[in-house]
Amino acid sequence: MRQARRLDDLRGYALFARDGEIGRIDRVYFDDRQWAVRYFVVHTGGWLFGRDVLIAPRSVVAVDEDSKRIELDLSREQVEKAPPIGRERPVSQHYEDEYHRHFGWQPYWENSAFGMPIPPIAPPVEPPMPSPERIQTPENPHLRDSGEVAGYRLEACDGELGHVHDLVLDDQDWTVRYVVVDTRTWWPGKKVLISPAWISQVNWADRAIVVDLARDRIRTAPAYDPDRIIGQDDEVRLYAHYGKSMQAAAEDEAAKKSDR
Repeated sequence: MRQARRLDDLRGYALFARDGEIGRIDRVYFDDRQWAVRYFVVHTGGWLFGRDVLIAPRSVVAVDEDSKRIELDLSREQVEKAPPIGRERPVSQHYEDEYHRHFGWQPYWENSAFGMPIPPIAPPVEPPMPSPERIQTPENPHLRDSGEVAGYRLEACDGELGHVHDLVLDDQDWTVRYVVVDTRTWWPGKKVLISPAWISQVNWADRAIVVDLARDRIRTAPAYDPDRIIGQDDEVRLYAHYGKSMQAAAEDEAAKKSDR
């Protein structure tokens, strides 16, 4: 059954190839134009001497809630022989080309008409500006590490309000369904949900996500309980609170799926 799953929860799930366990999810790489997960970064433990591997969500065939495992339509040999990722700048366009060739997959960026790159469906992302040495321009500027985004400040239209705490992923199409925001800077202990569709800008250099919403609207949003499954009634209340249309969101999602 389709569910929205916290990335923090998925870190406890084991990934299984057809012939055995591969490892556990550590973080994800997502496309900041589509807010779609492109790769799981998986720790392999002792199997491959602890090296990390990338697993594309397109290989997922089942998610078992009871045993906390994710089944893949891959063999361990395929994973072992995939191009290795490095510790520094692990994902470049060249690497992605090699990765997709290895598995015999059409690259996700060629899935639109006439082989043209997938057009952005969200507002343009501001390119990184010169900043302290710890921030480097990535080789693929649209592929983002979830570990990097954790802790980003949330900028409302009238000032700062909290920070990014987690991501909620749709386990059917593996999109980022919601960003979990911790508002404790202004309202102790409360976490709320923000849809990526409401994000007007991501400023990677300043480590900030900008939304066209007022701080008070965010502060008074329904509290997010990570121990409860997000149901349809919860989403109706959330969208109504922010004055957003669920029908428009559904149409946007359908358009994104046709481009993916």
